[in-house]
Amino acid sequence: MSRFAMFPKSRRMMSCRRVGEILQAYLDGEVDDLTTRRIAHHLGDCRRCGMELDFYTEIKAALARGGRDIDERALDRLRSYAQVLATESEAGSDPHEETPGA
Repeated sequence: MSRFAMFPKSRRMMSCRRVGEILQAYLDGEVDDLTTRRIAHHLGDCRRCGMELDFYTEIKAALARGGRDIDERALDRLRSYAQVLATESEAGSDPHEETPGA
């Protein structure tokens, strides 16, 4: 039996990959309550995804200002971070990956 079988699905950690796939919808308030809670729980435990949230929030704020005053350093950090995520994803490293079949 999976070690996660004793916990309801709502209490399981979401993977970084899954959070990344739906983070934009989360920021836009387009996910259901259960998913919102699971993402919030993950973001509370995962520094890497929390940083991604910060970057997306900064980009969203810049776009709301009409794209004026976009901090080039922030864009460079975002590009670098995206490269790190892509590299780690290719290598298959995800410390919060859900157990297959769970």
